[in-house]
Amino acid sequence: MSKQHSKTAAAKAAAAAKAASAAKADKSGTNIALGLQNYKLMLIGFAIIAVGFALMSGGKSPDPNEFNAEALYSFRRITLAPIIVVFGFAFEIYAIMKRPVKRQS
Repeated sequence: MSKQHSKTAAAKAAAAAKAASAAKADKSGTNIALGLQNYKLMLIGFAIIAVGFALMSGGKSPDPNEFNAEALYSFRRITLAPIIVVFGFAFEIYAIMKRPVKRQS
């Protein structure tokens, strides 16, 4: 009975080692949450957000004692740039939530 018990223990150990190596292979990057396309879309979204913030910048007056309301409260800074930034954040959400395309092998 002792020999049979050692055989089953050895079989169980071999099965556990095989399962552990399969889990290791699965964690090695073959099954990732986001695909390459998701990362590309996220970079595009980041660029859109950066453009929006760049459009918001400026409006500085050359003379600190003079207030130039037209430059500070222009359509570009008050309306257009925030819309672009919000669109960029919405695009980022889309980029993260988009399911990667599964390739057929």
